[in-house]
Amino acid sequence: MKFRIEQITLNVLPMRTRFPFRYGIASMGALPHLFVSVDLVIGDQAIRGIASEGLPPKWFTKDPDTLFEQDLAEMLAVIQNASRIARHAATQDTDYFPWWQNLYQEQAQWASVKECPHLLANLGVSLMERAVLHGLCSAAGCGIHALLARADNPLRIDLGSLHPELKDIAVSDVVAASPTPHTFVRHTVGLGDPLDANDGEGINDGLPYTLDESIRNYGLRYFKIKVSGDPKADLLRLRKITDVISRNCGQDFHATLDGNENFQAMDSFRQFYEELSSDKNLAPLFVRLLMIEQPLHRSVALADEVAAPLQSWADGPGMIIDESDATLQSLPRALDLGYIGTSHKNCKGIIKSLANAALLKARQATSTRPLILSAEDLASVGPISMLQDLAVGAALGITHVERNGHHYFRGLAAFPQEVQDQALRTHPDLYHRHPEGFATLTITNGQLDLTTINTTPMGSGTPLDPSQFSTLKEWIYAGGLSQQ
Repeated sequence: MKFRIEQITLNVLPMRTRFPFRYGIASMGALPHLFVSVDLVIGDQAIRGIASEGLPPKWFTKDPDTLFEQDLAEMLAVIQNASRIARHAATQDTDYFPWWQNLYQEQAQWASVKECPHLLANLGVSLMERAVLHGLCSAAGCGIHALLARADNPLRIDLGSLHPELKDIAVSDVVAASPTPHTFVRHTVGLGDPLDANDGEGINDGLPYTLDESIRNYGLRYFKIKVSGDPKADLLRLRKITDVISRNCGQDFHATLDGNENFQAMDSFRQFYEELSSDKNLAPLFVRLLMIEQPLHRSVALADEVAAPLQSWADGPGMIIDESDATLQSLPRALDLGYIGTSHKNCKGIIKSLANAALLKARQATSTRPLILSAEDLASVGPISMLQDLAVGAALGITHVERNGHHYFRGLAAFPQEVQDQALRTHPDLYHRHPEGFATLTITNGQLDLTTINTTPMGSGTPLDPSQFSTLKEWIYAGGLSQQ
């Protein structure tokens, strides 16, 4: 499946949240949603591949001393640089994996020179790889799982070139035997999210607002709960969250705790965890706790000093990295230290997640604990970004995934009605028309139906034309964030 790239175009749709999403040091109320369109030639066929991502404040850098405008400029710089590399690496017919290797390596080298965090730099790589994969899936007329599962390896992916211990593992051995047909929504409980009717006056926009409303409306059974790192404040809030979930779900639920990089040492996190887990009111929560996500700040999470306290905590909770998963070497390092896995997000890279999944599979035989590849998101919305993310998660066989774009955004209401109507036609299992007219996600018994996602190219069957939105240059000249 050789291809060449004729053109890459960037377009922007400004979006606002239904209410602020507080995570870590950030509170998100508005952001630009960026579309990447890649015009490919595959054989004698011209095909367009599309990827998109909301560009949220503070996740890629978590620097409290910069403005979002500065962070956004950095995000756009890495995306524009990746687009230049991607285009230059495919002026002649090329196979996918050599093209990706060139893109990944040159972007990493550029990031090192610019002193740009590699997690941020890989955002650019991931958008280019997603857009090209969408085009290749379209050319093949299949979903991403079917393309990855082919024994002839049409993408020419060589996992052994990424990690020598994977030299005997093929991509077709890494993906699930069949894509996950349904996935549980792991509902995010942000630091400022209302929990019940006593929290604020509501927003009355037709969608569930509080945690208890969301559980009742969607049948939620999986939860991702963010903590602030303040034991006193977290204890009071977790008691209320546990009460709300228990009253609505009984004993039928599972949860993860997101540490949001709030701790500077494993010993301080252990003290925090043991104080909370010893509270009898939180017993229903901790007995159903699946894992802890990234408790340590990325500046210290993979340091040598982490190994001893992590490995000696024999009865402690399983911990995974998330924001620290910045390069291909991050997960091997984390496993050596005593973590039990990492997260998949399309924004961190699809090829990298395939390598991570293979590494976890290879090391499970010698691990004393189950190793985990979880699934997370960045408040992704359809009809492109969220669906592509779900498609890759399903291909990897992941059965529950953080999904919060439907909660913090009003379905697809930010898009023109024609786009919403197309999403309803192409994904009737995933979307339905709200009584107020906008397209919104269908969550039944806490699950999403992935039938059409698994059978359409890269998950999204909606024929979206990003040219109806402002080009990146037009958006910047019009004032960028200031016009939101």
